[in-house]
Amino acid sequence: QVQLVESGGGLVQAGGSLRLSCAVSGPTFSIAVMGWFRQAPGKEREFVGRINWLGGSPFYEDFVKGRFTISRDNAKNTVYLQMNSLKPDDTAVYYCAVRSDYCRAFGCRLTTDYDSWGQGTQVTVSS
Repeated sequence: QVQLVESGGGLVQAGGSLRLSCAVSGPTFSIAVMGWFRQAPGKEREFVGRINWLGGSPFYEDFVKGRFTISRDNAKNTVYLQMNSLKPDDTAVYYCAVRSDYCRAFGCRLTTDYDSWGQGTQVTVSS
């Protein structure tokens, strides 16, 4: 079973940037897609974006388009979430997750679509 470890969270002022990392260990051959989610206090976990493990363009939720970028480094078994122009509303615990099947267009946006999760990393954006 794969294990996921997020890092890179922290406190940043509005307008600033952070880059989160999700390091994967274990049988990466079983991974088809990695997704990023976030969960703000008192709210449900929500989809941020996803990327195919071996290639293809990332897919983003509308509220992060143009601000967040997902990329991967397969040699390091790591996926990144670059977050720019951060807003206080982006404050949340950010999670990465993987699934073993590819997604249809506009799919894989539910937490139940993913098999394994990291422990999360806190991002706090001050105003």
